[in-house]
Amino acid sequence: MKELLINEEIRNPKIRLIGEDGTQYGIVDNSKALEIAEAAKLDLVMVSPNADPVVCKVMDYGKYRYELQKKNKEAKKKQKVINIKEIRMTPNIEEHDLNVKVRTTQKFIQNGDKVKVSVRFRGREMGHTELGKEVLDQFLELLGPEAMVEKAPKLEGRNMSMTVIQNNKN
Repeated sequence: MKELLINEEIRNPKIRLIGEDGTQYGIVDNSKALEIAEAAKLDLVMVSPNADPVVCKVMDYGKYRYELQKKNKEAKKKQKVINIKEIRMTPNIEEHDLNVKVRTTQKFIQNGDKVKVSVRFRGREMGHTELGKEVLDQFLELLGPEAMVEKAPKLEGRNMSMTVIQNNKN
């Protein structure tokens, strides 16, 4: 958070001043604005440094910063964090192993995570990448309607991968 200038840190000779209750004092000298703030036992805070003349407000700076931190914390709580989980397979995976990986993926998807499903090719398997595509298609078929493909299967080096997310149309 960028710090605002307060009280004596404000060097501008002329200031547009706003009172603590929102009253407009108009354009006043810096020293007069400081006197008004001190009389109210509050701080003079520069709220708009890019305006001409700069806009300053009489307020309790500590309370203002506290409220700002509270608002930022509240906004952070409402954010949804999406994790990317990865499931790895080989092109010659057995039926039972595939079903276990499907169940694991379904758990991840129900938790709201994205799942990167990849098939790793080793050695001569690189000559039969179509087998990997078939495994991914079968995997997607077993996942059922609650999952949908976000990123289609694509061969990247020795891995063919796709990204699966929760289907919100249910």
